[in-house]
This record gives sequence, structure tokens and C-alpha cells, in this order.
Amino acid sequence: MKVFIINRKRLMIIAGVLITGIASLALTLSPMNALRAHERKLPIYCVDKSDKVVSISFDAAWGNEQTPTLLDILKNKGVKATFFLVGFWAEKYPESVKQIADAGHDVGNHSDTHPHLPKLEKSKITAQIEDCNKKIEAAGAPRPTLFRPPYGDYNNNVVEATNELNMHCIQWDVDSLDWKDPTPDDMVKRIKSKIKPGSIILMHNGAKNTPEALPKIIDEIKSEGYQIVPISEIIMKENYCVDTQGKQCAKN
Repeated sequence: MKVFIINRKRLMIIAGVLITGIASLALTLSPMNALRAHERKLPIYCVDKSDKVVSISFDAAWGNEQTPTLLDILKNKGVKATFFLVGFWAEKYPESVKQIADAGHDVGNHSDTHPHLPKLEKSKITAQIEDCNKKIEAAGAPRPTLFRPPYGDYNNNVVEATNELNMHCIQWDVDSLDWKDPTPDDMVKRIKSKIKPGSIILMHNGAKNTPEALPKIIDEIKSEGYQIVPISEIIMKENYCVDTQGKQCAKN
């Protein structure tokens, strides 16, 4: 039988290693670090604003028949909006992409092929955003700084991939539900009842009643004392955080 003799110096070294390892393990497993590791990252749903300002946004993925009409309405009403374009839409309708940009509206990114992004690995999410950016730029519009996930569907990878491309991930806090084909008056009432300073309104360029409803919506919003600006003008670009409700707030 072998007998191992550990002197005091070696014993102290072993004890130090054990203590360091236990401390490191405790730090790794601490509730705070566990919470940070599983922290839910949120897009911007609305902005903390004291002044009465809101944004109107349109998602463009299917069809293009209504886009000229919407642009004419916005021009006549003196309103700038934000259009989130899917890559295959931008590739199919490059003239409309340039018209939107030339009219002074935000041109945002709505992915390349409109997939459910949380089902993809992060590298493919990045590729979806980058490929759409390239098609929008090829159509003559500036490189987008705003991204809206298809279906409003996201996870941490989606938000992180967007931020790593120096873009802002944008949702909405007021859904017009135009995709359900409500009457124009119902759309007006819904939006009027839900807007607040810093709201982002969701609409679509292909919904049945949106062209008829849009002038009434703009007039009603303005009658409530609100100014309508593109999302790029309503959000903060730095020194901000997003709270648990998706509201973008200035850091203290």
C-alpha cells in the first residue's frame, strides 16, 4: 500500500484551488447571472415621449397595387411614414422602393423572404436582414437602419442579430388590424382609442380598406393634437434602454 504525504505548502495550494473553483462556480450559478443569461431581449414597441408625436408604418410584402395611392395620400396630407419592405418585394418593385425613398419616407427592412425568424439559427437571421438590405440599396434607397421581424415574431437571436448590424428592431403598440379588413371607420376608432405619445402604428400596403381609411386616420390623429413623423425621428439612437413592456426609454 502506497502512502501519500502532503506537506503544509501543498495542502495550502490545494485548498486555494478548491476555494477559487467553488467561488467561480457560485458566481456562475448566482441568481443574478442566471437571470442575465436568460434575459428576454425586446424590440422597440413604442417610445417614451412627453410631446404628442406618433409614427405610421406600412409593411410591404404582397402586392403593390395600393402603394401609389398611399404615397399620394401621404403627400397630400404632408405626412412622412415608414415602409418596411421584404427583399423579394423590393426586387420585384424597384421603382416603388425608389419612389418611397425619394418622397422622404423611411425605408425599413422586413427580411428577405418573410420567414418565421425564430426558427432559424442566428447566422441565417443575419443573412435574411443583410440580403434584404442589399436589394433595397440596389433599388436606389439608402441602406435601412430599421428592421421589423415578419409576423412580429422574434427571440433573443433576432434582436441581437439586428443590433449587431447597427440597426433598430421595431415592433408596434397600435395595430390597425387592416389585414382583417375592418371598415375604415372601425380602423379610425381603433387607432384613436389606442394611440399615445410615442406610439408606432402598424398598417399594410395591401390591405383592402387601408387607402380609404388612411386620410381619415391622419385627420383624426392630427385633430387630437399629434404630429406624425417617421420612426427614424421618433426613436432614440443612443443612451437608451427598452423596458419590460417594449417601451424605449432614455437611460438615467
